[in-house]
Amino acid sequence: MPRASSRNNHLIPDLLAPGLDLVFCGTAPSPISFKARAYYANPGNAFWPTLHAVGLTPERLAPQRFPELLALGLGLTDLNKTEVGSDHELTPAAMDATSLHAKLRRYRPAAIAFTSKNAASLALGIKTPVYGRQVELLEGAVAFVLASPSGRARSFWTLAPWKEAADFVAERRRRRERAA
Repeated sequence: MPRASSRNNHLIPDLLAPGLDLVFCGTAPSPISFKARAYYANPGNAFWPTLHAVGLTPERLAPQRFPELLALGLGLTDLNKTEVGSDHELTPAAMDATSLHAKLRRYRPAAIAFTSKNAASLALGIKTPVYGRQVELLEGAVAFVLASPSGRARSFWTLAPWKEAADFVAERRRRRERAA
């Protein structure tokens, strides 16, 4: 099993390994996630139920089980690894797209999925990204912009881009199985 990277100065360590199918990237942990030391730990967040609903996980995982995603070819990171809070509470200078780009070059995932338009905008350098698969690759990875799973963003919720990213992963898995 691949080893996860971690750095002591990160509020919640990255869950990254070489060659993952898909890495999810948010902006920063919520206070609840920070307290739980787990990604997307707020009970009102739709991240974990959505992963299961679109077929990326065989069962609904609890946030504390996030390290298990590596075995499924999935990873996790955030643009801001040093602050906690909602997007409007975060320091713009702490949104580190440069580090994200370096991580993508180092770990070479097949795809990156941003769990908010704000994260996508900052990382892709696009003022108003659209949901779904992006035309341009990001450091060699296919890029997806997903509707935010945050309860605060529920009025913008759509499952379609999540399904599109899951279909991409499923196709990669089928190709690997055929090649084996």
